[in-house]
Amino acid sequence: MSLSELYQEVILDHGKNPRNLREMPDATHVAEGYNPLCGDQIKVFLRVAGDVVEDASFLGRGCAISQASASMMTQAIKGQTLAKAEELFENFRDAVTTQADGGCDHSSEPTFEDAFQDESLGVLSCLTGVRNYPNRIKCAVLAWHAMHSALHEGSKVTTE
Repeated sequence: MSLSELYQEVILDHGKNPRNLREMPDATHVAEGYNPLCGDQIKVFLRVAGDVVEDASFLGRGCAISQASASMMTQAIKGQTLAKAEELFENFRDAVTTQADGGCDHSSEPTFEDAFQDESLGVLSCLTGVRNYPNRIKCAVLAWHAMHSALHEGSKVTTE
């Protein structure tokens, strides 16, 4: 299996079977995100205790990329410190919006073990290929901006 096929499978799996897709009644931080270009909507719930994101979930509707990104984000930030969650936000946003070579473009086929070698992003690297499709970048970063807003006491963000 090629790396780009593996990445596509991970995105499709998270898009069809999102993890942490649930309301969180005991959330301490909540924010909504809306992408008026395509209609994606995400509501991010975080339960923060001290300096740690104890739990993360989301509700939303939209394309497979927005749902997969929200699913993967909630998994990535759960159990992390607030500083680490912010670092992941910055790294992910930069990786998705920069014009460097895409994460799925390799001259030789890596093994499964090599697939997630970007230590700063791990499995989130799967989503960096959207930078080659400018209209899809907003889909991938919507949940991340909502999470960032929630951590900073915001309530709504838009990709407009």
